[in-house]
Amino acid sequence: MPRFTVTRGRFGRFDTVVLGDAATGRWAEFACRGATLLRWQVPFGGTGSDLVDGYATPAELEAQHGVRSGVMAPFPNRIAGGRYAFGGEAHDLLPGVAEAQRLIYHGFLRTMDCEVVAEEPGDEHARAVFASAAIRPGAFAGYPFALDLEIACTLDARGLALETVGRNVGERAAPYGCGWHPYFRLPGQGIAHLELTVPARTAILTDAALHPLPGQAAYAPLAAVPERDFCTGRALRGVALDACFAGLEPDADGIMRTVLRDPGSGLALSVWQTRGLMHVFTGDTLARDPRRTVALEPVELMTDAFNRADCIDAIVLRPGQARRFACGVEVLMG
Repeated sequence: MPRFTVTRGRFGRFDTVVLGDAATGRWAEFACRGATLLRWQVPFGGTGSDLVDGYATPAELEAQHGVRSGVMAPFPNRIAGGRYAFGGEAHDLLPGVAEAQRLIYHGFLRTMDCEVVAEEPGDEHARAVFASAAIRPGAFAGYPFALDLEIACTLDARGLALETVGRNVGERAAPYGCGWHPYFRLPGQGIAHLELTVPARTAILTDAALHPLPGQAAYAPLAAVPERDFCTGRALRGVALDACFAGLEPDADGIMRTVLRDPGSGLALSVWQTRGLMHVFTGDTLARDPRRTVALEPVELMTDAFNRADCIDAIVLRPGQARRFACGVEVLMG
């Protein structure tokens, strides 16, 4: 029998896939709804600790409260007013919705039921691959494009990895970007005692609606906003963040790592990505358990990228083209 296993489960009415490590007792459960990570159990201090704050109930997953561990595609974060222009055409993601209620964010994938197209147990890792061909012209208001999406979720001895692939199967270019929205926690009470390290050179400045400022005004060196400087690690006590960081510095292996650490126990989580930006949300406005966990969100694009001239090259996905985005999280002990 292989060390790493793949089994099926249920979360209310939702089908799930459970990836397990027989050698250590670690396991992770993903819902087929959006390839959403529900639980990630890691033994620590003689007991199992769930290091993600996923949906507590099937009703929460249905309602998408907090977008807990959602895979964000075909766009991460917000589109201002639900409107954008692409290819010389205006698009409205919220037709008929009053101006005061025009809020849309984190894409469509998180609400879609995916098919499990591969299950890979083995001695080195366990992997499940989720796929959807539901994004087609007419399926989602304001997005008349055809995309196939595939999300490979892997558990190995180090942690978890996700690779999202967006493939344009239509006849015209499409705007596209993705990301991941996991909430992490470490054993203990709340987040005030935790230390955050983000290896960024630049802070993305926003307006009151959390949309980046126009043009170059959106980009500020950390020296100009020292309250956003987490390059050397700072405690989260008294810090409220719903902010994006750019210019991430890679380590020697070319991987960018954001670290959440408990200085008391030495336990830490390293959230890695191969490119893109890091969005950090300290959960202050969550309806359930505010400031109990931290969302560390690796993203391809900044908020409202569909409306930014400086992002046009990054969002275009041409017919037949596929783009991959890899990220994940590792446990660091001591």
